[in-house]
Amino acid sequence: MQAAVTVTPAQIPELLLGLATVRPVFLWGAPGIGKSSLVRKFADSLGLECVSLLGTQLAPEDLIGVPQIRDGRSVFCPPEAIARDEPYCLFLDELNAASPDVQKAFYSLILDRRIGSYELPAGSIVIGAGNRATDNALARPIASALVNRLTHVHLQASAQDWLVWAGEHGIHPWVTDYLTDRPDHLWSQPPKTEEPFSTPRSWHMLSDALHSFGAELDEQTLKVVAHGTLTPAHAVSFCGYAKIVRHTFGIEAILKGDASWPARLQDRDLLFYLAEAFRGRLLKELPAQKEHVSPALRQHTHRFKSLLVQLAEISVEVAQTVIADDADGLPVLPGWFLIEAARDMPRLVEARR
Repeated sequence: MQAAVTVTPAQIPELLLGLATVRPVFLWGAPGIGKSSLVRKFADSLGLECVSLLGTQLAPEDLIGVPQIRDGRSVFCPPEAIARDEPYCLFLDELNAASPDVQKAFYSLILDRRIGSYELPAGSIVIGAGNRATDNALARPIASALVNRLTHVHLQASAQDWLVWAGEHGIHPWVTDYLTDRPDHLWSQPPKTEEPFSTPRSWHMLSDALHSFGAELDEQTLKVVAHGTLTPAHAVSFCGYAKIVRHTFGIEAILKGDASWPARLQDRDLLFYLAEAFRGRLLKELPAQKEHVSPALRQHTHRFKSLLVQLAEISVEVAQTVIADDADGLPVLPGWFLIEAARDMPRLVEARR
């Protein structure tokens, strides 16, 4: 299912308060962005116990129960996890990964809040969640009858929301500081191949590892942990950032002339990170139109081009990432700066093409 409108985690509590208390809701979102924790937190806010059922681990009889004979008639007895006397939050996690028979078993529970003769206590809420097929996650098509029984909400990752949460839950400062500088690295599209990718959950995993190893964490182990949890490009960048933290060496020192680009081959990850930071500075400071360049900024522009030349002398590949187009092949840096870069560094621009 494609999202026409998305919401951030910070918007979820109020939205669920108005929706889930009157109708069942299905929460869509990519793997690892916190759908389950948001539902549990919302249930806690209402004082309701959250009972989770995992769609991939259910059979139809797990919902409708098994028959018993009472007064000569068969009666289906729903499982204890569902048949409760007090109101609660029934969380149907990975609902769209369940088999068609299991999905069908949910129909009356979702729409009529009933299984056989058992009816959910007044005040109970029903929330489903699942990943999208476009995220290369396990997902099955949902029948139109089930789609029509739910209100659908599409969740997107928000670095701002996650960083607020991270500050309250002891996430390692390297992680929070890095994502403050690179919020676009919080989440990446799941790859089509079997490899790690960045999500709020994977950053949390990395934070746990950093806390576990503590100050004894060596550079090689950090690379193993970062590449084991994050998108490869993000892992390289994070390792470069960690070097900066440990050696108090950063882009500000380079811009001021107090330090040079690292030229050692073993510092290539650091060079890539600094190049990304340099690109971010250019995006922030260079205006779209040349006529808006102030005299003071003109001096900075000369410095920027000089640093770009120095970077290209160390690695054309790394320097090219500074002036690279976006994913759609469109220029990111202002055209007038790219023209001046082409004049001063024809070899770099030719590599860009």
